[in-house]
Amino acid sequence: MSLRSMSTAFLACVLALCVPGCKDAPGMPKPWSEAPRPDQVLDFATLYGQNCAACHGDHGTNGGAISLANPVYLEAAGIANIQRVTANGVSGTMMPGFATSSGGMLTDRQIAALAQGMIAAWARPGEFSGQTLPAYAGSSPGVAADGQKGFATFCARCHGTDGTGVSAQRMRTGSLVEPSYLSLVSDQGLRSFIIAGQPEQGMPDWRSNLTGSGARAMSDKEITDSVAWLAAHRTAIPGRPYQKHP
Repeated sequence: MSLRSMSTAFLACVLALCVPGCKDAPGMPKPWSEAPRPDQVLDFATLYGQNCAACHGDHGTNGGAISLANPVYLEAAGIANIQRVTANGVSGTMMPGFATSSGGMLTDRQIAALAQGMIAAWARPGEFSGQTLPAYAGSSPGVAADGQKGFATFCARCHGTDGTGVSAQRMRTGSLVEPSYLSLVSDQGLRSFIIAGQPEQGMPDWRSNLTGSGARAMSDKEITDSVAWLAAHRTAIPGRPYQKHP
């Protein structure tokens, strides 16, 4: 056997011994046959991290949008609404529709996996035994004039009687009547914040806006009317100079 033939044979033996061990080496890509297609991924953590965490927070809290790891929100909304909003988005806001039917990238099974995963990870239905939560969506447009009274009773302590916020030594809150804010949040979003609160930010839910003797939760009508009062501060045509509000 020639020297060249011996070298070739030796190299073939080395490759035969090394290749099986190298396929599992760190950094080696998996064969296409082993990697799931994007539309086949059903793992909740993966789907949430890729599609929801940027706005709602890595663990469902402390994001720019409403916290999803809030048992009050999950109980009030229910899995059907969570699935619908995830699939279709919210018109006029930055919440897109993630379903393929809405121009997104997720299948119906993936939408269902996201909604079910939120409920499984963060819901605590036992906490609301014997309690009647306000309806997720209002059944009427609400009366803005009445809403101002309700807002003053339940919300002014933290947000000011006119909704422009509070700037004190121990508390600083932004304006809820700023048109730029209202242009980014839907009426349903306002209602959801009032019902569910933002516990990680110290904002109570609809049950605990008052403390002490005579304290009570907000009624469904008071929530609906407060949303109407806040919504009345929206600028008619976003992008034009803001109108002045009393």
